[in-house]
Amino acid sequence: MDEIENYAEHIHEQSNEHAHHILSEGKDRWVLFVALSTALIAVLAAITGLLAGEHADEAMLAQIHSSDQWAYYQAKGIKSETLNQTGKILLAMGKTPIAADEEKIKENKKEQAEIKEKAEDFQKESNTHVAKHSVFARGITLFQISIAIGAISIIVKRKSLWLVSIGFACIGVFFLIQGVWF
Repeated sequence: MDEIENYAEHIHEQSNEHAHHILSEGKDRWVLFVALSTALIAVLAAITGLLAGEHADEAMLAQIHSSDQWAYYQAKGIKSETLNQTGKILLAMGKTPIAADEEKIKENKKEQAEIKEKAEDFQKESNTHVAKHSVFARGITLFQISIAIGAISIIVKRKSLWLVSIGFACIGVFFLIQGVWF
């Protein structure tokens, strides 16, 4: 599955260049903190992106396994129904149904129950991975917003925007922690 593209990377690079320019002139040392915090937030966004991608991949694989199990379940059902219909045809012709076919139908029904359970387990696993992916995707979004607001704070020279940026990053960290531990 494709990795989630980090649109904030370009903004982060521009803010760092701007920060270096301001620091070389000896102005506004707080810009250094903005640059350092956005670098840290970019690292957190990258880690969160990798985790989101991993869960998306795992969700897809589990869904494929679930689909495979359901196809196997249906194949067993078709085989059982074919044997059942063959027995009915033999009865209609006045012949005795094959005893082994009756046993095979019972065996197929038992196997279908096991297959169904596996398919449902894979589906639950897929749903769990999708839910985690969604949590991580929210974290990535908040980290990217944080980086963008941090860059804007440097451009417009507003420390208050940097604090807003840190707030968005904290919410992103919350989603990162939520995705890892829950």
